[in-house]
Amino acid sequence: MHECFADEIAIDFPSVGCVVDRMRDAFLGERHDADLLRADVSLSQREAVDGLVVPLDIPVRATCPNCGGRGETWAEPCDLCDGRGESSFRYPVRVSVPPGVADGARFRFRLTSPDSSPVRVEVRVAIRSSA
Repeated sequence: MHECFADEIAIDFPSVGCVVDRMRDAFLGERHDADLLRADVSLSQREAVDGLVVPLDIPVRATCPNCGGRGETWAEPCDLCDGRGESSFRYPVRVSVPPGVADGARFRFRLTSPDSSPVRVEVRVAIRSSA
């Protein structure tokens, strides 16, 4: 949680801490890099010159489809999410790497879905030297 209002929220309203974080993120912009998902893409020198589209599978947490986010079905914990109310799945995306990309280049994007929290992703390009 961001340090602004952290004490007041932790003491007076501990159950709304993550909601306040999401509101703060929505109103004030990007959060720090701790919540950034990083992926490395290794390219040959030819691929770097020509550019290409790279498939990635991004792990995403979403509301459990079995219990609807409650964490339970009737009086029993949900088997699919182990009572957490959310499950994770891999979301396939295709990242376009432009021609002439440099070694160490970084691309950032946000993956959003109606059923999940936004995921911030940073892709770093590494160009393999020819052996």
